[in-house]
Parts: sequence; C-alpha cells; structure tokens
Amino acid sequence: MNFEFSDEQNLLREQALGFLQENCPMSAVRTILDGDAPCDRELFAKIAAMGWTATVIPEEFGGLGLSYLELSVIAEELGRAVAPVPFSSSVYLATEALLIAGNQAQKEKWLPKLATGEAIGTFALAEGPGTPRADRLTTTANGGRIAGTKLPVADGDIADFAVVVTRAGGGDGASWHLVKLDGVSREPIKTLDPTRSHAKLALDNDAELLGAAGTGWTNTERLFNRAAVLYAWEQVGGSQAALEMAKEYANGRYAFGRPIAGYQAIKHKLANVYVKNTLARSNCYYGAWALDTNADELPVAAASSRVSATQAYYFASKENIQTHGGMGFTWEFDCQFFYRRAKLLSVNIGSEASWQDKLISAIEAGAA
Repeated sequence: MNFEFSDEQNLLREQALGFLQENCPMSAVRTILDGDAPCDRELFAKIAAMGWTATVIPEEFGGLGLSYLELSVIAEELGRAVAPVPFSSSVYLATEALLIAGNQAQKEKWLPKLATGEAIGTFALAEGPGTPRADRLTTTANGGRIAGTKLPVADGDIADFAVVVTRAGGGDGASWHLVKLDGVSREPIKTLDPTRSHAKLALDNDAELLGAAGTGWTNTERLFNRAAVLYAWEQVGGSQAALEMAKEYANGRYAFGRPIAGYQAIKHKLANVYVKNTLARSNCYYGAWALDTNADELPVAAASSRVSATQAYYFASKENIQTHGGMGFTWEFDCQFFYRRAKLLSVNIGSEASWQDKLISAIEAGAA
C-alpha cells in the first residue's frame, strides 16, 4: 500500500511552503511573541484567501471539497512555519464538529463563514486542571441557556463562536452546544507559547444544541481522533523544521577549525532526530489514509500518529537547542519557537499519556 502523497499534493506542498516562506518568516512569528496581538490576523486573512480554510468543506457550503490528504499537506507546512494563526481551532475542531454533528441550517450558516475566514471557531471542553471526563463536567445547558466556565480554550479570546461540551443526563453524559461568543466574558490566559492565544470563558449565554442530546462525549472522541491526525502533521512539520535549523547551524558553526557537524556527537544527535521524525512521518501517513477513507482503523492510526509525532517534535525541538549550545537558550535565537509550540501541541487535545492509553485501548478493542 502506497501512503505517499500524489504529485498534485506535493505541488500543493511546494506552493504552501513558498507562500509561508514569504508571508510567515520567523520575524513575523517573533512579532507576535514580542507584541500584544493574539495572532497574525493579516496572515490568517491571506491563508483564507488561498482557500486553505475551505479545504475539506463541501462545495455546497462554499468549500473546495478536497480531501484530508490535501489538508494534511497544509497542516505540515503550517507546522513547519510555526504559524501564529487560529487555523487549527477553526479548521480541525470547529469545522469538523459542524461536519460531524451540525444540522443543515447550522452548516449553511457557519460553514461558508469558516470557509472564507469570515468567522473563527473553536472547541471548548476543558474546565481546568485534570483530564476531562463526562462525569466531571460542570458546565450545564437548560432551556437554551448555557452556564459554566471553560479553560483553557484555544483562540477563545478571538473566536466568533465555540462548540461547548456540557453535562447531560442520559446517553454518554455529555452534549454539544454551539455558542456565539459576542458578549461572553473572556479572559486571556498566558501559556508557554504566546503565539497561540488561549482564554478563559465565563459562559452565561443562549446556546443551541449541536447534534443529538447525550452524544457529546461520543462525538468528542470522534472529533479528537480526526483532529489528532492533523495536529500530528503540524508536529511533523515543526520537527522537520527544527532538524533543518539544527543542521544548518551545525554546518556553519566552526570549532577547532572545522564545522561542528563533523563531530560524532553532533552527528549522532541529528541522526537520532531524523530517526524519530521518520517514524512519526510513517505513522502520520497511516493516519492520513485512515482519516481520508474514514477507516475503522482510525482510532489506532490517530493515536499512533499523535504519540509518535508528539515525541518526535519535543525531541527535535530540544536537540535543536542543544545543537546551538548556550546561544540556543537565548531570546535572540529562534530555537525557542519550536520548543514552545512542541510543548503546547503536546497537550492541545490530550496529553501524550492519554493518547498512549487510547492507543492501547484501540488495539485491544481491535484484537477482541
């Protein structure tokens, strides 16, 4: 079975790479890190104009109707650029949630806006420290009114609407509600990666049910399996960029009359990064295939992609800093961007440990 991308998809990769090199250099990422803006809105508008936000949205809702393979290619390049935009919240989570559970009216209202970038969406599950579970939820919805607190919510400070997971009686113990965020109390939250904003949402607003009542947890698991593959491609893109940065520095940094890339310790360091990156990419190909074909193996493929990509990105970002030596730890060097993003993505939709548990459960379920 061939998991490689097609010539057309690789052409899309080249176009995305060129676009981001021109519009999202490291200096642009640093501008967000050093400033007060929650994201690069100008860049996100250009990305939407390129049609990336519309990639998998069906044509009847103003999208391009392309496959998840194309979206995986775009995700990898966004990860490589460490792009400071709300793409993942809006595309991997909000868009997918509407595709999974939205009725015709909800899709007609929101999907065209998501496709053009007119609206930014997000997904609100966590309510503080600890692993979210249906029986731990405190956010409630009664009579079309929602009440509770969600934190942290990725891009919650800039999103136009959120899909909120609430406690529900019966079913799987949870429901989804769509909430417009105008008028909602939002408090920005500092994270290790300021180039991706997060917020605390204090909800006391009107809401509409998204999907059937009592199916929220089942839908959340389904959503996260799909999003995990796309996040994993972002992580692979970032880990590859970190390796390339380390290699470039090692080839140009001289010690005792020759490049440090010629020393065995550095060779071994970069070789280990390459091995982890290659393993993660292999798992991501598997995940992209399972996602695009909606295969029964998706839970296994998603967890495999997520675990291997999380490990690869953190390792690559750490070894990139080590290769740069003492200078790699300084604010002036760009190594920090990959380390910050690697740590953030490692917990974005569940920790590595939680995805390891899911992988084991999915394998056991398949063997039963």
